[in-house]
Amino acid sequence: MEAGGLDVAAGAPLVEPSSSQGGSDESAQTAANQSSADSPTESRMKRLFGFEKEDLSSWQRFVCLLNRPTDPASLGIFRFLFGMLMAVDITQERGLSHLDYKFLDGAPVCRFPLFNFLKPLPLDWMYLVYVIMLIGAIGIMLGCFYRLSCLMFISTYWYIFFLDKTAWNNHSYLYGLIGFQFTLMDANRYWSIDGLFNSKKRNADVPLWNYTLLRTQIFLVYFIAGVKKLDADWVEGYSMGYLAHHWLFDPFKFILPVELVSLLVIHGGGLILDLTAGYLLFFDFTRPYAFFFVSYFHCMNSQLFSIGMFAYTMLATSPLFCYPDWPRRFFGHFPEFLQPILPITSPLSQTSSSCVYPSPPPASAPPQEGAKAPSRPSSPGLKHKLFTIFTIVYIIEQICLPYSHFITQGYNNWTNGLYGYSWDMMVHSRSHQHVKITYRDGITGDVGYLNPGVFTQSKRWKDHGDMLKQYATCLYHQLPHYNISEPEIYFDIWVSINERFQQRIFDPRVDIVKADWSPFKPNPWLMPLLVDLSPWRKKFLDIEETLDNQTEIVFIADFPGLHLENYVSEDLGNTSVQVLQGQVNVEILDEKKNYTLQPGEQMKLPAGAYHKVHTVSEGPSCYMYIYVNTTEAALQQNFTKLSELQERIRNGTETEPLPPELEPLTIDNEDGLAEVNATDPIVQLFLKRQRRMKEVRKRREANVIERLNRFAVKKFYMLRRGFLMTAIALRNLAFGLPPLDQLQREVAYANMKEPEAQASHEENLKAEVGHDEL
Repeated sequence: MEAGGLDVAAGAPLVEPSSSQGGSDESAQTAANQSSADSPTESRMKRLFGFEKEDLSSWQRFVCLLNRPTDPASLGIFRFLFGMLMAVDITQERGLSHLDYKFLDGAPVCRFPLFNFLKPLPLDWMYLVYVIMLIGAIGIMLGCFYRLSCLMFISTYWYIFFLDKTAWNNHSYLYGLIGFQFTLMDANRYWSIDGLFNSKKRNADVPLWNYTLLRTQIFLVYFIAGVKKLDADWVEGYSMGYLAHHWLFDPFKFILPVELVSLLVIHGGGLILDLTAGYLLFFDFTRPYAFFFVSYFHCMNSQLFSIGMFAYTMLATSPLFCYPDWPRRFFGHFPEFLQPILPITSPLSQTSSSCVYPSPPPASAPPQEGAKAPSRPSSPGLKHKLFTIFTIVYIIEQICLPYSHFITQGYNNWTNGLYGYSWDMMVHSRSHQHVKITYRDGITGDVGYLNPGVFTQSKRWKDHGDMLKQYATCLYHQLPHYNISEPEIYFDIWVSINERFQQRIFDPRVDIVKADWSPFKPNPWLMPLLVDLSPWRKKFLDIEETLDNQTEIVFIADFPGLHLENYVSEDLGNTSVQVLQGQVNVEILDEKKNYTLQPGEQMKLPAGAYHKVHTVSEGPSCYMYIYVNTTEAALQQNFTKLSELQERIRNGTETEPLPPELEPLTIDNEDGLAEVNATDPIVQLFLKRQRRMKEVRKRREANVIERLNRFAVKKFYMLRRGFLMTAIALRNLAFGLPPLDQLQREVAYANMKEPEAQASHEENLKAEVGHDEL
């Protein structure tokens, strides 16, 4: 059975014709070197997987298999790409360009480290930590002082990672894992500065386990992400339904309705791709198709989500599944005058003590000029056995860790596990309807309310019990500075997960400061997710279809004995509550009246007043708020009339004289001058909206050159700020703080924005004038 003679990454014939169907385990070059030891006809297993079943028959043979000499080329290219992407990531998602905003040196900020004893260093020292991490990433990319660079990168990276759980996600965790793996690998054997100065490292074989570990890691990322998507919410299309409205899926809407685009393309396609991508990438016959679909998938993700370098990192991992020698053939097609700066294209590689070679040793290339012939181990030593054990243990750990929720029970909420390491990517979407933080003075008994998110920059604490405990403890230490002694802290947080009812996630009657929490025990104050009410989601669509465009609806579910206290804004002049299941008692506080509602019954709620909805049935109650934002509706009507008037003015069909407050409609609003001249607030809002819509249209219709220019300018100013702020911090560490006025000038110079962003920033400041609410 002959495999295709083209390598999908290189697009060039193999160095030696190969009938191997599983190019994922050894290079064609290695196969050629070992041809004398191979049988004339390969078994089916050899063709599919690259090794014989006899290689698994004993410990000795298995060690030899994992330490088999393999071409270092593909590993070296991935090392270069990974280091480059991490260097970019440090300035962006890791936050170097806005480090002072991220850590707010000296400010009373509540933080969420994995271990409470972890604290950020002073700001100037944090810049130094990031510089060390950046140097490490660049060192990995160039293969310069490789082991030291890996240690510099992963030590600082994991410190930053553990320092802030609110920034955790699966791909940040993956970066740390790959960095750790690189520390133990020989990834500097190809296209590296180390190889230029050490002939023993230049173009030397690497053991097969280097590839096995990385390929298995990427396979598990895909496959376990697919297994996690077997969740009923994903299969039924509730997890990411909102994505179907994105412009990227417009081509599918020509042949499918939006509902089927969500169900079949987004949820069905995502499930199938994750489950099969690892397998399809492994085999020669299916790899070209896998490259197409995986690349398309990651390119779409880079536009759909703010995930930094993750999409590009996953694209860089795909060639790892090709024959390890693909870079030699790929770069061999480049012009000869570029060869000195390109990777080595010679098909022969040096032997290495990290590998176990067949005995008697096969013929090999003569050592390079000036280099001594390295040793060629023909039997595994202690080092080879230890790395084999490490490979086995690491793979088992990576298989088991995403399902370790029975250990980390304290981190289980409505989703299991210590979020950000389980590959359950995009399986759950949440929306928050109501968040209330109540404090009670432990001495005087005074009760008050806090602005949700006070003393913190994160919103993620609202979904995780461990972070809520940390946040409550931080508030306990902060509030005494505001004459609140021994405060008790209560949280009432309403969340909808995957389009279910809005319901409480934590018990609002529990003082979280004194509440028990352990990483190894279930959270006692976590409210259960009302999964029995999940079938109501289909009815939500039927109910929403009966409403007009101006009517909004919120679905609520609550537990017996609890109540929801709510305030109806005066803007919501037509608000009612209707019971769907159970029994509720509606208390109008100003009127001091109570109304009992049964399923199907509805009542109008007074605007500008508080009310409470008590659940009095034995089981959970379900009800919905139906409301119309009368202020917004009136504003939209006015905007429609102004738009029609403006159109008549432009067409010259408006014959009536305009009153003074409408004259700004006749002015070209390109520079915002008409907004300044407008005296009527509605006209001013209309003109501002028109100008913004024009700017959005201009951005969308921009050509490729304009888009690239805008992108380049934005990134330039971001990198500029990161570089200047880092230079200021390192100068402070080396020579001490300068005078305050000089420091202010330096920071102001670093904060200089591109003209477009500066104008937008000034516009936002103007828009905030007159707003006295936080």
